[in-house]
Amino acid sequence: MFPLFNFTRAVLRRVGSELDMVERKSVALHVRELVAPTADELGLKLWDVEYVKEGADYVLRITIDSDEGITIDDCERFHRAIDPIIDEDDPIENSYKLEVSSPGVERVLTRPEHFEAMKGAEVEIRLFSAVNGSKIHRGILKGYSDGDVIAEENGEDTVFPKAAVSKVQTVFEW
Repeated sequence: MFPLFNFTRAVLRRVGSELDMVERKSVALHVRELVAPTADELGLKLWDVEYVKEGADYVLRITIDSDEGITIDDCERFHRAIDPIIDEDDPIENSYKLEVSSPGVERVLTRPEHFEAMKGAEVEIRLFSAVNGSKIHRGILKGYSDGDVIAEENGEDTVFPKAAVSKVQTVFEW
C-alpha cells in the first residue's frame, strides 16, 4: 500500500472573523469545483477537500488519489497547478495553510464514491451510540445506500443508519 504524503504551503491572507462550520463546508465545496478539472487533467482523482480549523490555524486540505497511488511528486505537481487557480479566485478571506496529500492506506470514507471505491475492503465503523452493544464495529464494506453503511460482521450483514455513524475508515493490518 501507499504511505500518506503531504505537501503544505502557508498562505497569508487578511485576518477575518471566525468561520462557522457551514461557511467552511461551503468553502470546501467551492474549492472542490474549482480544482476538480485540474485533477482530471493531471490524471488524478480528487478524494476530498476540507477547510478546517486546527488550533489557531485554518487549513485547506485537498486529498488526491490515483489508481497507481500517490507520490510526494504528485502532491507537489498538483499543488503547483492549483495554487494560482485558488489565488486568483480568492475564496478564503482568512490566513490559511494549503495542504495537498494522499488519503493514505487507512482512509476516511465520507462521500458515496468513496464507499463505492472501497467496497469489499475491511472498515472500522464508529458510531455515536452503541449498536449490538458496541460503538466500534469492524467488518467488510458491502455497500452504501442513502447514507446507510452496510458491512458484513461475523458472517452477517449489518446496516448502520446514517444518523448513527460518526466515522468510517478503511483498516490496514500492518
